[in-house]
Amino acid sequence: MITIGQLAGYVGVSVKTVRVYHDKGLLPEPDRDASGYRRYGANDVIDLIKIRTLAEAGVPLARIRDLRSAGDEEFQQALREIDDGLTDRIRGLRATQGRLRRLAAGDLAPLPAEVGAHLADLARWGFTPRWVDLQRDLWILVFATHPDRAIALFHDQAEILADPALRQLFLDYDHAYDLDADDPRIDDLARRAAEATRERYGPDELPGLDAASEIPALIQGTVNASSPAWRRLDTLIRAQLDV
Repeated sequence: MITIGQLAGYVGVSVKTVRVYHDKGLLPEPDRDASGYRRYGANDVIDLIKIRTLAEAGVPLARIRDLRSAGDEEFQQALREIDDGLTDRIRGLRATQGRLRRLAAGDLAPLPAEVGAHLADLARWGFTPRWVDLQRDLWILVFATHPDRAIALFHDQAEILADPALRQLFLDYDHAYDLDADDPRIDDLARRAAEATRERYGPDELPGLDAASEIPALIQGTVNASSPAWRRLDTLIRAQLDV
């Protein structure tokens, strides 16, 4: 028979933790000796190891208490579910570890090589560094939050910019940044942008992410906040496309 301190030391927990498990009904109170001290046996050590293992796996104490009285089949099923949950957590932690390592290496934009090449093309075609940075940030967000659709959306934009006429439309949008919001060129550019969008996609199939995504609003909000001209452009284009 061993004391509570010895029990705690063998299993690797504190005496306070053992007492908490007693209070929560996870570990039955043992008999006391003539001096009034708790005395524990081998079965108590085994039970405490089980409790500690489940607690370290993230199982709530109330759930552990229920499992202590579960039948063997229910207990084994619960262990399988806990193991599956741990597998998911490990996968998530490894992904986080990978991002931390990329951060430490200065790789803050984990984008496909073709996106990097596209950004280089934007600079070569005459887009401002501001526009290139905006596009880079956009694709980082889209690839991070919508990996299943990101590459298709990227290919769609790359195809648009391969057309010299449409590329000029985007260049005009980029260079409208410093225009006065009431400049008549804003109205003409909005009309041309809306017409080009309808011609490419039709009135009912505009490209974009799912309705629940906050990314488009986040990007457009950032764009609009940086330039009154761009803010008015967005308003006019949306009005003409009725979106």
